[in-house]
Amino acid sequence: METDDVSLREQLFHDRVREILICVQLFVCLYILSYLVLTHFKKNAEFVTDDIEDATVNKIALWLCTFTLSVAVCAVLLLPISILSNEVLLTFPHSYYVQWLNGSLIHGLWNLVFLFSNLSLVFLMPFAYFFTESEGFTGSKKGVMARVYETAVMLLLLTLLVLGIVWVASALLHDNTARESLYDLWEYYLPYLYSCISLFGVLLLLLCTPFGMSRMFSVTGSLLVKPRLLENVEETMNCALFEEASLSRKLNSNTSCWLSLNMEAMKRQFVSVQSKRMALETRKKASPWQRNLGYPLAMLLLLALTVVCVLMVCFHVLELLIDESAMPRGMEDPHLGLASFSVFGSLGAAVQVVLILYLMVSSVVGFYSSPLFCSLLPRTQDTTLTQIIVNCVSLLVLSSALPVFSRTLGITRFDLLGDFGRYNWLGNFHIVFLYNMLFAGLTSACLINTVTWAVQRELIRAFGLHRLPFTVTRSAIPFRLLLASGLSKIQ
Repeated sequence: METDDVSLREQLFHDRVREILICVQLFVCLYILSYLVLTHFKKNAEFVTDDIEDATVNKIALWLCTFTLSVAVCAVLLLPISILSNEVLLTFPHSYYVQWLNGSLIHGLWNLVFLFSNLSLVFLMPFAYFFTESEGFTGSKKGVMARVYETAVMLLLLTLLVLGIVWVASALLHDNTARESLYDLWEYYLPYLYSCISLFGVLLLLLCTPFGMSRMFSVTGSLLVKPRLLENVEETMNCALFEEASLSRKLNSNTSCWLSLNMEAMKRQFVSVQSKRMALETRKKASPWQRNLGYPLAMLLLLALTVVCVLMVCFHVLELLIDESAMPRGMEDPHLGLASFSVFGSLGAAVQVVLILYLMVSSVVGFYSSPLFCSLLPRTQDTTLTQIIVNCVSLLVLSSALPVFSRTLGITRFDLLGDFGRYNWLGNFHIVFLYNMLFAGLTSACLINTVTWAVQRELIRAFGLHRLPFTVTRSAIPFRLLLASGLSKIQ
């Protein structure tokens, strides 16, 4: 009997060590990837300075930002990894090589992401910001430790301020819970704070994702080569060549009539036109298959993904009215390898993974395309450390809310694990139902507006009406004029 107990303890120990090694390897890979991304965008002048103290502080802040970004990427991969692990165990139930994919590993991964995401939002990113802005207390000895002391004091004051604000809010909404949270911080107060942060992230996804889905068509269209019917590449390239030649003559001219011009602005315009001309040359050399097949397939794929998302959300709304189990909830023990989380089996699970990643990409595109946050868009080798900190916080808020967002919309039936399923507002039927209705309505409106305006804009460009002497708007060109112009081109 003692031998069996020893062997059981050894097995548990080996399983625990294996899970730790897998999590560490995954995090190291994500950390290296995040560091490469941040070094691609960071401003090198802030890290190569004569002041060694400032350079050291900036490097420490960059390491903290790298940690936060790696946690954000891991939060995005939580649901895809969980869904795919379940399908792999269903496909190979008795394979020795996939036995490490178990519920304990997935549950531990969810708990670690929840812990590190809240640690980054509440402590690491505010510390990084105050650390870069601090100079040490007046009269103290200068150095890195003086900045650490000032940052710690500022962070303590900020923590007290945030805790006081959230406690007052909880007292206004739930008086009994507020009294208990004053004595039991861990059980009542922190979960309420986490619920507020998650609710803010989910609301931000509600605003950014529909707008991002509509922007995905234009962003993808700018990266691909359009068919000849929709774009005259030769004419556009000739215009770019003439404009480049004109700017080049103005820059090389020494006549007095050009001395009063802003040469720096002209140089930036020349570089922009030159890059545009080089891009057009690359698009002109594209093969007919890439030009005539790639663009339509990409547009159809984006349209299909968006329509499927809207249909799944509409179906989930009906489920909410009929079946109580459709409500998002948490679970403690994920039973992987017993049943698929999609009624269509492995194909449906693969579609769920693609849709979850598509929602995340759309939310990021919508976030950086919105007028409020477009100034945060990082630039290659020209992004300040403060902008990097703000971008990491924004991406972490979006990514940590993605599992709750996907489950609330019914994109997947995989229930939330760990503390992700303990948010207070998840059990409120009215909030979940209204959230699904708003997402379906906003996405449908953005999709209809984007498709109709894109078709009319391409028809205007294809028929040459964009060269008319007056400004072309949606209401300025009637359908008869489009038809007449098209018939004249055919004749």
